[in-house]
Amino acid sequence: MKAYVFPGQGAQFSGMGKSLYDLSPMAKQLFHQADEVLGYSLSKVMFEGSDEELKQTRITQPAIFAHSAITYLVATDIEQPTAVAGHSLGEFSALVAAGALDFPSALRLVAERAEAMQEATDATEGTMAAVLGLDDSMIEEACAAIEEVVVPANYNTNGQLVISGSVAGVEKASKILTDLGARRVVALPVGGAFHSPLMQPAQDRLKAAIEEARFRPPACEIYQNVDAQPSTDPDQIKEKLIAQLTSPVRWTQTVANMQAAGLTDFVEVGGKGKILAGLIRKVDRALNVEQLG
Repeated sequence: MKAYVFPGQGAQFSGMGKSLYDLSPMAKQLFHQADEVLGYSLSKVMFEGSDEELKQTRITQPAIFAHSAITYLVATDIEQPTAVAGHSLGEFSALVAAGALDFPSALRLVAERAEAMQEATDATEGTMAAVLGLDDSMIEEACAAIEEVVVPANYNTNGQLVISGSVAGVEKASKILTDLGARRVVALPVGGAFHSPLMQPAQDRLKAAIEEARFRPPACEIYQNVDAQPSTDPDQIKEKLIAQLTSPVRWTQTVANMQAAGLTDFVEVGGKGKILAGLIRKVDRALNVEQLG
């Protein structure tokens, strides 16, 4: 049984998708479709843009989605997945792989998500920090005791949890967690408090777009970030996708639950740096992770 997993922000790189475009007529068609849907040449930015250009949220999210989704869609020797999952933004690519959303519909939602998150970020300054080497429960308790906004945002793997919130909240939590014995607390170079209550305006904006989109029953289970549980009902998938922006990404729990369901072979689609492969292996070294694209 094989699971396909899709990375989120951080998987971008200059030149992404260019080899796909050059080698596959189907990929070329999908990139042109993406440009038409968005009303600008995403493919040109992906193929020729600088690292700085690709770091802009409005560009980053559609670019990563397009790269992962197209990589999956044009693969000729793909094995039908038993399940799929995506890390944050990657959940949209996973939905395409599972057949719950078609490519242009998912891209429109990703573009709306990116704009909404950028707008929320511009309105309220926030930040994130990675906490290494501390039990999740200690981090949860420390965040809950702070008056400023700061919450667990990404349960990435055993011993790595990202916190998110106001600048003051994250700074205060970082000091407390260092005092509690965290091996390291690393400030992340992001401009927003993703997966925190500060993303509520973005969630409100995205909700209308998701509710209007046509979701189909997926061909396989999709493990979603909000609760790390498998979903197959389109209405339930929508509800969880809406809640995702202000809820933590439960990636550690997702991998553990997939493993408990008998999934031991994973294929990471897209991420050049094998971002998810490293996280999955840290959950359990026995898990096999391959790379596609």
